[in-house]
Amino acid sequence: MSVKHVISRGLELGRSVIQLGLFKPAGRLAVKFRGERLRVGPPARTAQPQLFLPVRYRYFRISLRGLAAQLQSFGLRRFGRCGSARNRAVFLAFGVGVGLIEKDLEDDRRSAATCQDIQAVFTKKKFPSPVKSFSSGFKLEDYVIGRQLGKGSNAVVYEATAPYAVRRDRGCDQCSLLELKDQSSGDGKRDTDSPRSPQGSLGIYPLAVKMMWNFGAGSSSEAILRSMSQELVPAGPLAMKQEKDEQIALSGYFGELPKRVSAHPNVIRVFRAFTADVPLLPGAREEYPDVLPARLNPGGLGNNRTLFLVMKSYPSTLRQYLEVNVPSRREGCLMVLQLLEGVDHLYRQGIAHRDLKSDNVLLEFDTDGCPRVVITDFGCCLAQSDSSLQLPFNSVWVNRGGNSSLMAPEVATAVPGPGVVIDYSKADGWAVGAISYEIFGQANPFYKDGGLDSRSFQENHLPALPAIVPADVKLVVRLLLRRSPNKRLSARVAANMLHLSLWGRRALANQDSAGMKKLADWLLCQSALVLLRGCGPGGNSVEAELQRCFLSNLELEDLRLAVSFVLFGREQGRARIMSL
Repeated sequence: MSVKHVISRGLELGRSVIQLGLFKPAGRLAVKFRGERLRVGPPARTAQPQLFLPVRYRYFRISLRGLAAQLQSFGLRRFGRCGSARNRAVFLAFGVGVGLIEKDLEDDRRSAATCQDIQAVFTKKKFPSPVKSFSSGFKLEDYVIGRQLGKGSNAVVYEATAPYAVRRDRGCDQCSLLELKDQSSGDGKRDTDSPRSPQGSLGIYPLAVKMMWNFGAGSSSEAILRSMSQELVPAGPLAMKQEKDEQIALSGYFGELPKRVSAHPNVIRVFRAFTADVPLLPGAREEYPDVLPARLNPGGLGNNRTLFLVMKSYPSTLRQYLEVNVPSRREGCLMVLQLLEGVDHLYRQGIAHRDLKSDNVLLEFDTDGCPRVVITDFGCCLAQSDSSLQLPFNSVWVNRGGNSSLMAPEVATAVPGPGVVIDYSKADGWAVGAISYEIFGQANPFYKDGGLDSRSFQENHLPALPAIVPADVKLVVRLLLRRSPNKRLSARVAANMLHLSLWGRRALANQDSAGMKKLADWLLCQSALVLLRGCGPGGNSVEAELQRCFLSNLELEDLRLAVSFVLFGREQGRARIMSL
């Protein structure tokens, strides 16, 4: 046996023993501890990098020569004093193999520690509230109601203001559809009195009041809050007022207190939630007479009281924006990324939206003119106490969510029966993949005009995105729309891929998916840059917010998987180019 072959066999043997469990790979422990960190509440345990190797093997880190000497000594004791040179060579090569694995593990430990340190820094930095806090506003009489902004199947939204509500600054006043389309009857002139123009009522009415329809919940505050508890998921900690002598007994969708999601720039925030008598608001008798109570409309079917939610007012929905404008290449990427960050934020807190569509996404612009998207309307959300996002589907009467056109395949094809469970952990990410077609100027393939049905479509029937869309984004959309949730990207990995595509191109140059040292150095530089930028005027821009989201959710295994997908996609792209 040649010396080269002996060394090769020794290296293979060393790696095989390591992978079989002699030394636990960093990846296994990272996945295990990642599951602990995703749970609601403080983690039960944290990874200890110094424990990746058993105690008796730690001195091998000092030098490969010492490791090789130990292995040679073991071989000599086993085969006798007259051990052959081949045996010594085998154990020497085995030692080299172990040393190489240990070096990889050491790099992983350092990268994992870097990710954890960065995550700890940015997790403590809370996102500022879009409207300054105020101590009043728990009664409908506290608000001046303006024009109607929109009406859906469950509620109507009006613009509003209050004496204590802070008006928007001039930079935010530019966030309107006025820049996209003239609000006029077709003569090309701007209508400054339009309810959505900044010179009109958007600057005067910085708030929006959402009045829920109340058909069967009764007129008591307790019954209303119990029936509509899902609407309270994005409510802030001070959104509801409790009297000293009254404790409101809330029962959420699954018999528990309604779960609250923490603040995030891409998730709507409810500032106030209260019950009040249904008023006769502008256009009520003409547009929604059936939901009014009998005291306002003799033929109405609604109850006397209902739930009111107070939120920040936004210029438009994503659908309205896309009807009059096609985002640029970079803007489209940032909008998809924001949706993924919002979905991942909900998932980490055990919430599935289940009705994600362009009508339920609000939009404004930051001071640099970049679109900021916000997920809203949580009336169909799944917010269980155990955060499993698994819904028992034992009857046809179980609500699977809204918007059947954008239901993920595993939800749309579920058949009710004993023991059947629907997993919603990747359903919202699938909807983001479908909405991405709308963002990049194409018809949603799962609406009637698109011709595809989520229950029966084949992945190779998905239409191609425009040529202007970056290859990395096309890959993300294709992986988000996988039929099998086991093969589908999570929102976190998909978001990491877009982050790396937008800001980490240099870090990915000549990057090996197995080695993360170069990427860890880039993360440290990026963290310092984001921290410095946060103190300046651009700290609240869309890109700065996205970078903070990325750094506050760093997980080594998610990042490694994202790097692998990006590099694989680019290799495939180069192969296609070479084949032409």
